[in-house]
Amino acid sequence: MAAPPLWALPFLLLCAAFSSGVAHGVSGRGLGVNYGRVADDIPPPRRLVELLRAAGAGSVKIYDANPAVLRALAGTHMRVSIMVPNEIIPDIAASAAAADRWVADNLLPYYPETRVKFLLVGNEILSDYSIAKSTWPRLVPAMENLHRSLRAHRLSSVKIGTTLAMDALANGAFPRPPSAAAFRPDVADAVVRPLLHFLNGTNSYYFVDAYPYFVWAGNNLTVPLDYALFQGGACYVDPVTGLKYTNLLDEMLDAVAIAMAKLGYGRVKLAIAETGWPNGCDYDQIGGNVHNAAIYNRNLAIRMAKNPGTPLRPGAKMPVFVFSLYNEDLKPGPGTERHWGLYYANGTAAYEIDLTGRRPLSSYPPLPAPENNTPYKGPIWCVMSAAASKKLNETAVGNALSYACGQGNGTCDAIQPGRECFLPDTPAAHASYAFNSYWQQFRKIGATCYFNNLAEQTIKDPIASSGQNLNAMDPASSAAL
Repeated sequence: MAAPPLWALPFLLLCAAFSSGVAHGVSGRGLGVNYGRVADDIPPPRRLVELLRAAGAGSVKIYDANPAVLRALAGTHMRVSIMVPNEIIPDIAASAAAADRWVADNLLPYYPETRVKFLLVGNEILSDYSIAKSTWPRLVPAMENLHRSLRAHRLSSVKIGTTLAMDALANGAFPRPPSAAAFRPDVADAVVRPLLHFLNGTNSYYFVDAYPYFVWAGNNLTVPLDYALFQGGACYVDPVTGLKYTNLLDEMLDAVAIAMAKLGYGRVKLAIAETGWPNGCDYDQIGGNVHNAAIYNRNLAIRMAKNPGTPLRPGAKMPVFVFSLYNEDLKPGPGTERHWGLYYANGTAAYEIDLTGRRPLSSYPPLPAPENNTPYKGPIWCVMSAAASKKLNETAVGNALSYACGQGNGTCDAIQPGRECFLPDTPAAHASYAFNSYWQQFRKIGATCYFNNLAEQTIKDPIASSGQNLNAMDPASSAAL
């Protein structure tokens, strides 16, 4: 093996320093869980504690500082992570008084009965280029103002951080080899270096959202599924460091650690703000199913309970939060966005899970066989969802129709009066035509079959089921539009 580069040498000395930490920072309790609430049909916050405990969770992360949620968590001894919304970061950066007000309004009324451990400033802000000028430069100043406020209130045990996606790296979520990883040039010196300086000085964590699912789904011909699911059967050796990897998550985490080292901050600790596997997906996606989700999260919990760290940082202390508590039906985008939950919206478990990692895999009941681990090859349509059809919101459907028909070239010509697809003249039939016509035209450039939760994909021919003369709805025909 060639001699390691200079940035890698400190890690040869630091392995022992990381070897004494616990796996997920919750003193023997289970992994944390993200509690997203972008849904209209999930149980109220008072049910939260019951479901977290049933899953063996040891901590919870929320995306705001919701009073009802914080009150529900009072007295539970669960470690809690709260969040400052992206949109108020500039105000807090500009004013120490604004930081004091936020702490006074959103933390002090609940602490210490609610055991707030982390205060996260923003969510994946470096993924949002629309706020590059307004917010990116103000991230660290906002964190500094909040840190001063916490110190003034003698709350030094509350650590401040921010969550960043893997796209903060120049090569995105899959920089292989990990030793090649580096932060994007547009943020490395301007944002990330001052961030790492702050985290290092306050003994806090770099919080990363790391999803092996997306890496595998985009590289499924070269990355084995078992490697992404902690199932063994494959390994990867970094040609520069010589480190051997037996799973995809470790590769991703070490890539971040190496990128930090290249900026001179190889000692900053890592935390996993989000990870998980979807329990469902659209037909044009791959591998999102209950079988894979259960295997990933069960293996993750068992692995973290053994305090493995990563090949670069064996035994490193690493808070981990699984995404997410519920399936969230109002999240836009492809189907995976709405299918990450440990629980369905009615509070029933998507699959059995023990986030403490103590339950043997052999004790779980059989899982349903996966049916979408390879790409679907047949035709797919985008139609009005069954749920939306049963509970018709004519205003919402009308707005969605107007949007779809206003895009593209002749998107809705065929459903105009007297045209070949006008009948049946119902909102549901016209919406299905418009949704599909729009989606078939624009799916290759990122359009999704969602329409504010009104649409869904189907592999059942809607021509046969609707009674319309929908030749233009056929995917082959629409592709030619």
